Amino acid sequence: MAEVVVAPGPVSMEDRTISWKKIGTIAACGTALFADGYVNNSIGPVNTILKKLYPKIYPHKQPIVTAIAFVGTVVGMVVFGYYSDAIGRKSGMIVACLIIIVFSALSSGSYFNGETGPMIDMLTAWRFFTGIGVGAEYPTGSVAAAEQSEELPKSFQHAPFILATNLALVMGSVCANMVPFILTLICTENHLRLVWRLSIGLVIVPCLFVLPFRMVVKQPKLYVNGAMKPKKTPYWLVIKFYWFRLTSISVLWFIYDFIVFPIGIFSSLIINTIIGQKAPLWKSFAWSALIVVFGIPGSVIGAFLADKIGPKRTFIVGITLQIITGFIMAGLFSRLHSCIPAFCVVYGLFQSFGQLGPGDNLGLLASKSCASGVKGQFYGIAAAIGKIGAFAGTYAFPVLQSHYAAPKNGVIIDQRYYTVPFYLFASLDIIVLLMLIFVIKERSADCQIKEEMEFKQYLLDNGVNLSSIGRTDTLASNETIVEDFVEKADPEMAAPPAQEFATQKNETVAPHPY
Repeated sequence: MAEVVVAPGPVSMEDRTISWKKIGTIAACGTALFADGYVNNSIGPVNTILKKLYPKIYPHKQPIVTAIAFVGTVVGMVVFGYYSDAIGRKSGMIVACLIIIVFSALSSGSYFNGETGPMIDMLTAWRFFTGIGVGAEYPTGSVAAAEQSEELPKSFQHAPFILATNLALVMGSVCANMVPFILTLICTENHLRLVWRLSIGLVIVPCLFVLPFRMVVKQPKLYVNGAMKPKKTPYWLVIKFYWFRLTSISVLWFIYDFIVFPIGIFSSLIINTIIGQKAPLWKSFAWSALIVVFGIPGSVIGAFLADKIGPKRTFIVGITLQIITGFIMAGLFSRLHSCIPAFCVVYGLFQSFGQLGPGDNLGLLASKSCASGVKGQFYGIAAAIGKIGAFAGTYAFPVLQSHYAAPKNGVIIDQRYYTVPFYLFASLDIIVLLMLIFVIKERSADCQIKEEMEFKQYLLDNGVNLSSIGRTDTLASNETIVEDFVEKADPEMAAPPAQEFATQKNETVAPHPY
């Protein structure tokens, strides 16, 4: 006897209008990624302060204090990837937010009987758990934001997701440098202990703002209709269907994070050359904030461009411009570094193009390339591999640079200390571009609904009983804020009403090439 998957019926475009309620739901789901940008970047100014306060102890502990958040983030991405699929998006977002709030507060208050060494060890431990909360945001909040974006008109589905996730992350990076700058001006360098503790702890403010909205938002309908019980998830079929797509996106994410995180070392060149080694801390923090600001216009432009030409094409445009800028930075370095305004502009463009292309669209492609039943795990694994790339990059590039003479007192001795990494940055971007062109599939509007149908059909064709698919989340949120349009998909993407896809149980369907 043949089993069937019923195609979605037609929907009125009036059911998919733009409203503040829908945009607000996406924002509530995604904007806590602000914490990722803040936590990862605030440790830079904090490191500077702690080295000044504890010059004999902290330099030896700095690498582990910096890196431990990456470890926690990877753990959070993997663990909450499973949680997001098995238990739910909404409850996962709430738990992630609470973890960040609690352990950021504990990090800020790190103390151990007045002893410096154990106090830094406490800070290290709390940063690990804070990293878990940050990592949990990816497969819960970002995935929920992507699923909610499908409930908007076709012409405006990608931009809200990008603005709520990557732009929030970039803004977190800016604030992570701006907050220490403002606090240093207010408290002066005579109260740096207060400055570093507040700089770490103030991330709880945006999290406390987002948390009440997460308590009341509704569950994404795509998840409600597509969730699978953990014990009944056919993981072997999932792997056969998605292994190539997951591997491709993960490799792209690894390479991008391998580039983007260590590139921050070049901000020190600009700062030291402009203000000198003996400048007050507030000036150093101000310049750091200014440099990070260059990522904002790239992220905003890329968000709207993704809806116009598609995320893959936007990615291609951004990465191509970044390659060109990277080679310009390397080839004309001798001229650029002697003209600080020109250097700042070109360096800023390099960062801006990175946000326009991969920064905006990597998460979007990952979140919309998989069915909702396993999307949390798919996204969590891809993002975790990206973070591993970031961790590897922060260690690999100092080793690469150690082959050349480092600057002394702001004076460049060997230009290859900076030019060789930029040549490598641009070359790795070329690999990303080639993979993007030949391997990654474009994700158009309504792609998630199509993905749901194709995946369910694949499972059905391989003898899986679809009756167990679909569940509610915790906290009694089993509806979205909008009409149930999954059962009424866009006529352009759906079959005519009542049309059915019928296949025999013993038939098989080959996995997607992408």
